[in-house]
Amino acid sequence: MRIYVRLFWEFFKTGLFSVGGGMATLPFLKSIGENTGWYTYTELMNMLAVSESTPGPIGINMATYVGFTAGGVPGAVIATLGEVTPSIIVILIVAAMLKKFRDSKLVNNAFYGLRPASAGLIGAACVTVVLEVLTHVSARTQEGSLLNTFFLEKNSGLLNWPGLFLAAVLLVFTNWVKPTKKLHPIVFIGFSAIVGVAAGAAGII
Repeated sequence: MRIYVRLFWEFFKTGLFSVGGGMATLPFLKSIGENTGWYTYTELMNMLAVSESTPGPIGINMATYVGFTAGGVPGAVIATLGEVTPSIIVILIVAAMLKKFRDSKLVNNAFYGLRPASAGLIGAACVTVVLEVLTHVSARTQEGSLLNTFFLEKNSGLLNWPGLFLAAVLLVFTNWVKPTKKLHPIVFIGFSAIVGVAAGAAGII
């Protein structure tokens, strides 16, 4: 029972404060993994890849995935409920008070302040994803510290050459090759999955 209460509380906080969409939840998810031990940062990146590849909002998909990892099917349901509950509450409050505060200068200023916070959260998530996927640099947050510590994995070079090569190929095919640039993203996701399986079988990664 305790783990389900913890799942709901952790994802309630994530849903309440991750302003800016699904990618803005990543710093919170990283903190949850470090504080609870439910998953490693590498496993979080795998969850992100699956959540990006499946239908639905990425934040909800991540909550469901993490909940299932930590507590099975009940954990997935509870974590998802925790993620969406703050949004439901906020929407109900906003709907009830929208007419009264629609032209409020205070409300407009609050949203003005939230925009850079949202950009900062998404930027932080992007940096950590790029480091994890395209390099062998890992980021960790020390307990009691607001700053990340970056370190190079043992017995490895700085750059993840297979990851960089695949990213460069996808960049070219999605932007500059006319026959492929208009293909649906699911085609490139499927292609990347096949390449990953083949590279793993060949011992490249």
